[in-house]
Order: sequence, then structure tokens, then C-alpha cells
Amino acid sequence: MALQAGIVGLPNVGKSTLFNAVSNSAKAQASNYRFCTIDPNVGLVDVPDARLNKLAELVHPDRIVPTQIEIVDIAGLVRGASKGEGLGNKFLGNIREVDAIIHVIRCFEDENILRDEGAINPVGDKEIIDIELQLKDLESVEKKLSRIEKQARLDPKLKVEYEVLVRCKEHLEKGKSIRELDFTKEERPAIADLFLLTEKPVLYVANVDEASMHTGNKFSAALQEAVKNEKAQVIIMNNSIEAQISEMEDPADKQMFMEEYKMTEPALDRLIHSTYKLLNLQTYFTAGVQEVRAWTIHEGWKAPQAASVIHTDFEKGFIKAEVIAYNDFVTLGSEAACRDAGKLRIEGKEYIVKDGDVMHFRFNV
Repeated sequence: MALQAGIVGLPNVGKSTLFNAVSNSAKAQASNYRFCTIDPNVGLVDVPDARLNKLAELVHPDRIVPTQIEIVDIAGLVRGASKGEGLGNKFLGNIREVDAIIHVIRCFEDENILRDEGAINPVGDKEIIDIELQLKDLESVEKKLSRIEKQARLDPKLKVEYEVLVRCKEHLEKGKSIRELDFTKEERPAIADLFLLTEKPVLYVANVDEASMHTGNKFSAALQEAVKNEKAQVIIMNNSIEAQISEMEDPADKQMFMEEYKMTEPALDRLIHSTYKLLNLQTYFTAGVQEVRAWTIHEGWKAPQAASVIHTDFEKGFIKAEVIAYNDFVTLGSEAACRDAGKLRIEGKEYIVKDGDVMHFRFNV
């Protein structure tokens, strides 16, 4: 599943530092000047999951394979991007391709790090990004409105589409994002082909100074207040410290470093879990002597769809799924014990997979 979350924000707020900290497979250049990142960097990110390690302790596999998501480091946006300023359309096009947005906002003072916008103002920075995305969406909506306006007078189906677009236009003109609107199943196709930027779910990262990494500060507090009605989470973290932790290969060194900073876990783990949830994803497991592995699926997927992430043939030839709840597997200690205790269930094509299910698929092609 190639689902992507894009890291966005103004220049020099810590986007590339965060990307370097979070990404296993790619490193982005991080420098103190505008547009250090031009082409988007894409990295695969392991999703931390203690359940995977617990299953491995019981099964003793040859290898452990976590599930992953893709994170994209996108160039810094500037005021006027919707009209082509800075990297303009290139930046906005990159955002259009991702499924969710991780919006990094500077919440620290440092005279050595350039800032074009004057005094530190996280709410103002957020609004700059919002306005540019809203203006670009307004442009897209208006173009489609003008294209279907005449036909909508005669075609009832297009009339519904036109009315939805008018709602979007009025909403955007008020400086609001499309994700705040509620659409019915019948209305959503009206904007599906536009891939609107402000419809994407968003998660905010307040990049704070070292002293504020546990408590936050006045800047992160202002940001939290500004987004309280968006139903969006704010992760408070120090991107530089997280990058240092991620570079440590020795678990003992990493643990010692975190203890020094009074950390129980990297803030990156919270960020990754929150991003996973933002994308409406969940995990099921396969557990055998060759490997214990986590697999990513969408919430609400049925068993054949879940099987397809292993191989498309599994979905085509799906017969049934053997399912053990994670808690039952851990409590009883093995697949055989679960089978003997009647905790192994046989499920068919209509079974909706639950987060944490341990599964084995039977298929025929």
C-alpha cells in the first residue's frame, strides 16, 4: 500500500530534520537557507509496534518484519505560492499527491536560523500555509464551476455537483478548509476529481526548543489553541534531538540518551502512530517460524482485501481465513494452544479484519 504523508511548512522550520529523523531509507539535506529541499524526498518509515516483538518472543521466527508507511519531505512554501511565488505550483503539486499532511511549525527562537516572516508566530505561519492551499483549491473549484455551469441547468446530476461546488467555493472564500465540510456519499464524487489540498487530513508538529520538549511553550500553546476546533492532533517535539536518537544504532546508547533527556519513548514513535491513525490504517499479523510480520490495511477492509496486501492471488483465490485475536495468542502462547482452546476462528469473505488479528489465509488459484 503506497500511502504517503507529506511533511510541509514554511522554509527553515525543521521539515528536513524531521524527515531525516523519521526515515529509514533516505536522508534529506538540511540547511539554513530557503528551498534547501527542491525535489521531494521519499522515505520508508517503520511503524513501531510492541505487539510484533511480543509475537516474535513466542514464535521465535527467523526474521521480524514491521509494516511501513511512506513519508515525503516537500519543499518549503512561501507566501504567494498559489500564484507561483517560490517553488509555487511545484510545491502545491507535490502536496496534491500525498494522502495526509504533517504540518511542521516553528515554535522556538534562534537568531542563527533564518526566518523571513519576522518574529516567531506559529499561528501566523499556519495561516500562511492554509491560505495558500485554500487559494489553490478555490482556483480549482472555480474552474470546474465555470466548466459545468451551463450543463447543470439541464442535467439533474450535474446540478447536484454544481451545488456542492458552490458550497466549497463559499467555504473557501471564508478562509476555511474543505476538510471542515461534511459531505454525503452522494456528494463526494463532485470534488473527487479535484484532489483538493485542504480536504487532506492534517497533523501538526510543534518543533520546540530543548527546554520545552516535555511541557511545550507559549508558541506551542498558541498553536494548540488555534487548531482546537479542527479535530487535529498537535505533537510537541524537538526535531534535532529526535534526529540524534534516530542515528543511534546501539539500543543501549539510545536508551541512555533518552534517560538523560527524561524520555520514555521517542516522540517520533508518537508521530508515526498518529500519522498511521490519520491515514485510517490498521495492522494485522502473520506469525510463523520463517517470519513474524505486520501488514497494513485500511480500517474496515474485509478478509480478501486484507489478503491482497500479501499477494493479489490471495484475494483472487480466497477460500477462508484462520483468525486468532492478538490477546488470545499472547495469553495462550501459540497457534496450537489457541486451536485447542477453540480460539482459532474460521472466517469467510465478509469478515471485517480487526486491528491486531493474527491471520493465516487459505486460497486456491
